[in-house]
Amino acid sequence: MNYFHDFMFGIYPYLAGAVFFVGSWIRFDRDQYSWKAGSSQMLSNRAFAKANNRFHIGILLLFVGHVVGLLTPPSIYHTVIDTQTKQVVAMSFGGAFGIYCLLGMNILVKRRLTDPRVRATSNFSDIFILLLIYVQLILGLLTIFASASHLDGSQMLLLGDWAQRIVTFRSGAAEVLSPVSIFYKAHIFVGLTMFLCFPFTRLVHIWSAPIWYLGRSYQLVRQRG
Repeated sequence: MNYFHDFMFGIYPYLAGAVFFVGSWIRFDRDQYSWKAGSSQMLSNRAFAKANNRFHIGILLLFVGHVVGLLTPPSIYHTVIDTQTKQVVAMSFGGAFGIYCLLGMNILVKRRLTDPRVRATSNFSDIFILLLIYVQLILGLLTIFASASHLDGSQMLLLGDWAQRIVTFRSGAAEVLSPVSIFYKAHIFVGLTMFLCFPFTRLVHIWSAPIWYLGRSYQLVRQRG
């Protein structure tokens, strides 16, 4: 079990990261025609725009929150906020962004699985990555309940220490996670798996998204007479 734990949280992050960067570069270099979001809006537009916006806005805010929250050293954020308050802020905003994203995801998942036209044009990777994100989002919301039982911020400090050890290639990262809740560990594992699968799915379009992506107009595919 110790070997498995050490592999999952000490080696797997680097494996997933290597596949994420190298796989994305190879796909762009050799298979550029598949580098797209593959929108299915024209197949079924019912409630799609609202659900899609909720998903993208929610997931982007969650991603930024995770990066800032995990990779900012305590010595820096302690100049403006203590650990306990930081955890409450993270729980509040993370919960709000997560629920907002989940409202969009519920519609997108149902549409992908039950709409005959959308399902017919979906391949395995489309469905797999959507469900993986869905599971990850639910796990993230469940970690709020785990955080509620550790309002002193001790678990958050361990999670931040793990992330900072990983990105700075310092040893002992896996050991840091030993005491944390299984919900955090599952959330991290699924997140790493998303990075591992990234180059083989339509998620690669994220690399090409311009900064005005959320404010752009929808592409007019066909205009009714």
